[in-house]
Amino acid sequence: MAHVEWSSGIDHVSGALSKPGKNGQHRCAKMLLATHRVAATENPNCNRLYLRKKVERSTSPGANELFARVRFAVVAQAVSTRAKDLSKITQDQMAFIAQKDLAGGKKTLKAWYWMVEGAAYDQEHPRS
Repeated sequence: MAHVEWSSGIDHVSGALSKPGKNGQHRCAKMLLATHRVAATENPNCNRLYLRKKVERSTSPGANELFARVRFAVVAQAVSTRAKDLSKITQDQMAFIAQKDLAGGKKTLKAWYWMVEGAAYDQEHPRS
């Protein structure tokens, strides 16, 4: 196994270092994934590198996945629009602050926007 020595200022590397490209693009054919683990062990070298081959999907998306994709796209657009709507910002901030410290309350304004717009979408588009 190889030994990696980090330059000064780099403690660890974690995540996808390179991803396989889409068809027609000149990128690597495999994903290079690095992990860093902090644990109380005798060996301080807890970095690992993995190569993962590109995976082709074997089935087409089902109805539930297509519904989830459409819902995500519509709700994301609604959240973006609502966050920029000057006529609703004050009321939204007041409603967010009122629920923030309650049990089950959303801790960030963006999470609150997603909850509100997601509920509005679900009410307009009930699933059978």
